Amino acid sequence: MNFVYRRAAAALLGASVLALFSPSAFADDKPGPSARPAPDRYFEPEEVRSAGSVTVDGKAIAYDAAAGTLVVHGAGWNDSEWREAAATESDKDKSKDGGAADKELPPPEASIFYTAYFKRGAAAADRPITFLYNGGPGSSTVWLHMGAFGPRKVVTTNGGYTPAAPYGIVNNTNSLLDASDLVFIDAPGTGYSRVAGKDKDKAFWGVDEDAHAFAQFIKAFLTKYDRWNSPKYLFGESYGTPRSAVLVDELARDDSIDFNGVMLLSQILNFDLSIDGPKLNPGTDLPYITALPSMAATAWYHNRLPGARPAELEPFLREVEHFAVTDYAAALAQGAGLDAATKQTMAGKLAGYIGLPADYIARSDLRIEGGQFEQQLLNPVGEVTGRLDSRFHGPAIDVLDKETQYDPLDPALASAFVSAFHAYASQDLKWKPERAFYPSVDEIGSKWDLRHKPPGQTDKQYIAANVLPD
Repeated sequence: MNFVYRRAAAALLGASVLALFSPSAFADDKPGPSARPAPDRYFEPEEVRSAGSVTVDGKAIAYDAAAGTLVVHGAGWNDSEWREAAATESDKDKSKDGGAADKELPPPEASIFYTAYFKRGAAAADRPITFLYNGGPGSSTVWLHMGAFGPRKVVTTNGGYTPAAPYGIVNNTNSLLDASDLVFIDAPGTGYSRVAGKDKDKAFWGVDEDAHAFAQFIKAFLTKYDRWNSPKYLFGESYGTPRSAVLVDELARDDSIDFNGVMLLSQILNFDLSIDGPKLNPGTDLPYITALPSMAATAWYHNRLPGARPAELEPFLREVEHFAVTDYAAALAQGAGLDAATKQTMAGKLAGYIGLPADYIARSDLRIEGGQFEQQLLNPVGEVTGRLDSRFHGPAIDVLDKETQYDPLDPALASAFVSAFHAYASQDLKWKPERAFYPSVDEIGSKWDLRHKPPGQTDKQYIAANVLPD
């Protein structure tokens, strides 16, 4: 990893862009009008400017900020073809009595919201620029922006519920702005971003469609702010990691844009490895193996391990990791051929590592899914643990459920992030839109097309998405 980003991990644990713009970058003239009238007021490029300062490692860094939107289109868009079609349709309308005829919906397009920070006084050619985004799919990027790497950070209770407003916003000593200019991007349909047009869902909500939209955005951003020759990085979290894999491949292969680095946080590149629902694909046991140390760390944190709790977490986890890839993996590989005695022995061993009853583990065929673990670990006290951050816990909706129905992290932190971002966007960034802000949109995930066309293939594959080839 480039030394520029060594502080990234520490910033996340502690959290519980051309420098001085070129004359053209902040010129008063705005992008020209679109080739056709926008379908509503959201679909015009916008930008508001502001300035600020952040102190990192005891050094104050002055920056210029830009909050705005760029408009992108789905795959196959050709602006010259649309202009010709629109002119033809207009001529038809003029020839008809009684005014305009009924028209089809316009082609799909997305207005993508971003917040960019540029260190003042640094030359663009020498200054890295990093594009950051959360995942979901269906999440805005308020979390990375206001919780980890932006110049300002929301004050929250570390690992617990943050009381109601007013919420504090403070200098972020772990911001990456000392090392790179930053661009935080809200995916189409989330945050202040919007989608519209015919078949807008199919145009933007899918593995390949989403990456194409981000590729169009990045190219437009590099042009608008004259950053084509800057060192470039991608930083994706959760679903943002498969987005990064597909995105960096498309940019390099289709657009001849090489990136200097890609950073993956909480990665899921092969969806066969997800601990959320692996039983939907029987015979794929690797998720249980890779998730075991995380379960063990959670049980250790909540003091749910039987017997004496290990004094130190790291040695305990090394033991669990060794067990996971040796004895546990061998037992799972035997499938239905595993004898009863060995099964009971393994269940007991697992109980000692993850804190669930041995008989429950045995009845689950030694395979505990993520939702099961979150529901069952604190079930004796009527609570569930978090998914995104398993330190969090909250009341179970139904203690008899097999899997948890919500993530306690959401009610603990969401209000602080959303409320504080509204205030920050309005007061500091000078961004005062009429539209609503959507921190996350469940509808997107339910409509997401997880099929992917790997490099070298002609069609999308009807298998669990795997972007490792990208």
